[in-house]
Amino acid sequence: MRYLTALLFMMTASLASHAGAPARFVEHSLDLHGKTYRYQVYVPDGWTAKRSWPVVLFLHGSGERGSDNQSQLSQGLPPWLRRHGKDFRAVVVIPQAPQDSAWSGEIEQMALQALDASIATYHGDRQRLYLTGLSMGGYGLWQIALDHPGMFAAAAIICGGIRHPNDSDRLHVQGVPADVADPYAWVAAHIGKLPVWIFNGAIDDVVPPEESQRMHAALKTRGDDVRYTEFPGVGHGSWEAAYATAELWPWMFAHRLPPAPATR
Repeated sequence: MRYLTALLFMMTASLASHAGAPARFVEHSLDLHGKTYRYQVYVPDGWTAKRSWPVVLFLHGSGERGSDNQSQLSQGLPPWLRRHGKDFRAVVVIPQAPQDSAWSGEIEQMALQALDASIATYHGDRQRLYLTGLSMGGYGLWQIALDHPGMFAAAAIICGGIRHPNDSDRLHVQGVPADVADPYAWVAAHIGKLPVWIFNGAIDDVVPPEESQRMHAALKTRGDDVRYTEFPGVGHGSWEAAYATAELWPWMFAHRLPPAPATR
């Protein structure tokens, strides 16, 4: 008991010492099913334990897989945060998927466990949880949205999809019945009322824009809060233009989940 009390005191003192500190990326790790996974957390400028914070889960693409806990910082949101994060007021959880894996099954569990641990450590607000990612990570976001409807307040999905033109590619959302006539409509019907802003390059030859177009159409049919931006002349690397979209973060952070019902 004394050991636990001392440990809690040290953790509290450590967090207090960082209150109001400059923004930084902090390395973390977790154990799941006998394996150790590492992840980074972006702690925003001025973070303090005296308030709760929005939390963004960022999922990287296939080229950033590995175990160095660094490669996932090289594309997409992390480089944008290095350049423009001074006024960014949210915690960002950045897990790393191992080589030859995708954001499903145990790797999906790992990402959500990293998110949960970060919510506890950095005073995250469960009414303000958000999803964003690119390419393989975009597929992973649709997977998480399908598996956990109602958990997130909004999502920004960049060059992701439900299926892949190459049937042998593992980039596809799992759990969609094989006999479903329209898998896009099926996924749209099962992710709840999640607000989504979808981005894609018009000449993307890795994840064709038709994937994003069909998901956008399926969600619009349901009357959901969904936006679609397609960048003319842009290929697969559409994340730079997406994260440079000035309206993105105000739109995302304007969404919030309703408070959980009180329990007796």
